[in-house]
This record gives sequence, structure tokens and C-alpha cells, in this order.
Amino acid sequence: MAALGGSPRPDDIGVVAGSEAGSHYGPKLRSRKQGAAVALDDLDKRLLNLMQGRFPIAERPYRQVAAAAGITEEEAMARVKRLLADRIIRQVTPIFDTRALGYSSMLVAAKVDPENPWRAAQVINEHPGVSHNYLRNHEFNIWFTIATEPDSSLGLEGTLALLARLAGAESIRQLPTLKLFKIRMDLEMEGDTRDLARAAEALEPAETEPQPYDELDVAVIRALQGDLPVVPEPYAPAARAVGLAQPRFLAHLEGMRERRLLRRVAAILYHRRAGFSANGMGVWKVPDERIMELGPRMAAFRGISHCYQRPTYADWPYSVFTMAHGRSKEECDAILDSIAEATGVHERATLYSSTEFKKIRLLYFTEDHRAWERKHAGV
Repeated sequence: MAALGGSPRPDDIGVVAGSEAGSHYGPKLRSRKQGAAVALDDLDKRLLNLMQGRFPIAERPYRQVAAAAGITEEEAMARVKRLLADRIIRQVTPIFDTRALGYSSMLVAAKVDPENPWRAAQVINEHPGVSHNYLRNHEFNIWFTIATEPDSSLGLEGTLALLARLAGAESIRQLPTLKLFKIRMDLEMEGDTRDLARAAEALEPAETEPQPYDELDVAVIRALQGDLPVVPEPYAPAARAVGLAQPRFLAHLEGMRERRLLRRVAAILYHRRAGFSANGMGVWKVPDERIMELGPRMAAFRGISHCYQRPTYADWPYSVFTMAHGRSKEECDAILDSIAEATGVHERATLYSSTEFKKIRLLYFTEDHRAWERKHAGV
């Protein structure tokens, strides 16, 4: 296995595969224009955009969502329940900031047996800090994100070394975030390809340093994380669990948002069921001196959910990663082509996912991490 940690090493790098379906690095890519999409009417799409944007931190949040959609609170809740039952909405949940909470995290690419990547994926998925895990059309065929707790006995480096051994990975590549330009999974339900390929206002890179928090913050996270109930006052159960009156609980939650511990509360969708059957990780060779200029501009495109600066290697020159989501591979390509046209950067590779092994929201301050370390490392 290639060495972990330290400086990037050339022997950790694979050759970028083309993005054509049927690559020998993985199964044939899905090409159905609407994937496994379920028919949605215009009001469903409007409601999904509102729910993804920022679910209100308020005693009656569905009342506010309903007012913006032009419907009653009862109809808004009924539609959200149906969209959950139809597996269009995965969950309505708070999204806490992993880095602000002091967790160590990164994107990892692993080179595993291409004939049986599912065995390795199952091992990797068992770690509670693995939130996303995909099979991609690349020699490094498994790409996953992992986080470890602030007081982890193994730490991130030790955890990756152990995971690589357990999964039988021939080699892994560590791709930590150097700069965060965007992280916002927000599918545009009402627009078309032109909307997805359109740039909005560029934002400054986000702060990624740990922030101070106290025991009340931890109690709020433990009580609130996971699925919010679809009821008129969805924050009330968590407020009771913490022992706070709901107005004080909501004020504290808003304060956590201002302190960057909480990014937002939002609906997370099943991409394919919602019609977004393709995602392409566009990686770009951006000159070092232009990364801070072009990273925010790339992140501003509506069809881009994530945008980061990551390390380069001797034969991996791609410093900026952009995750494009579309209703087809062609739509993802259109988004990335628009970025190339707008920035003048044309050296890129696109890695498409063919299998989603895991996609969850992390649960914080649980016993699961310690249990995994005791089971696999005896610590």
C-alpha cells in the first residue's frame, strides 16, 4: 500500500480515465435522461426549491414555507410527507459544519479490486464517519469522504491507514480541502440546463477553522440531528429534550448558525428520484496564482454543489474540484463547459459516478466512532 500522510507522492496517482460510458474502470454509466425520476408538478418543484434553500428556524416553519409557495400550511406538510414517502426527499434535517465542530475530514480516493469493489465499499461504509462513497470511472475507483472526532484515538491518518488495510486497497490518495469555495447541495428543480449553467454572484471562500462550542451546543446537536418530524412545530421535541422553552431553543439555534456551527436546516433530496440522474466531478488544472480568483467564479455556477481547492500531485495536476449535478451526463457536461468558457480554463477531467455506495448525514457526538475504533483497533 502506498504511504499515507506527508507530501503527495507520484506513485499514489492513477491515470485519469475518459468519461465515456463503458470504461474498463467501472460499470457502464447511466444515460437515461430522467434516471429513476418520479413525475412532479410545478408546485412540487417550487416547494422542493424552498425546502432545499433554507428551512426556517421558527416555531411554525411550514407556515413560512407555505406562504412563500402560495399554499396553506396543511398542504405544505401534506406534500412534504408525500415527497418523503415517494423517496424524493431523503430527509429534512439540520446540516452542521463538520470542520467548525473540530472534526478532521477529507476526500479520499482508493484503488481497490475493480472486479469486486463492493467488498471494499462495504468495509469502508462501516466507519460511521464515512458520509459519501461512490464508484467512479477512474483507476482510483472508490471515492469517499470521511470524518473523525476531535478526540479520536486513531486520528484521521491512523483511521485511513487501518481502513486501507481492512479494505484491501492497493493505494489511496488523500485529498484534503485547502480552500472551500462552496458546499451547498441544492438541486434546481424549476430551471433548465441554461439555469444550471448560469453563474450567480461569486462568494468569498468559506472559513474552515474549528469554532468554540459548549455543552449546550452539544446537547442541542444530539437532540436535533437526524430527521425532523413533519409537524407544525418540528423543533419542539428537541427543545423539550434539552429542557429549553422553544423560543430560547430557536434563539440558541440561530446563534449556532451565526457562529457557523450550523450551516442551515434543509431538505436533502434523492438525486435520481428527483430527476438528477448524473453527477460529474470536474477537476481543473488552474494556475496556482489564479486559484483564489477562479475558484469562487467556478463555485458560483448554479449546477455546482461543491467546489474546493485540493492538493496536486506529480501526475495529478488538478487543483480545483467542482461537483456538477444534472438530469443527464450531457447536462453535467454543459455546466462544466460553461465554466470553461467563462474562466478560460480548458484543462480538465470529469469523473462520473456509476454506483452510490453510501450517502448519509453525519451524526455528531455519538458512541459510534469509539465503538468502531474499539472493534477494529482495540483502542
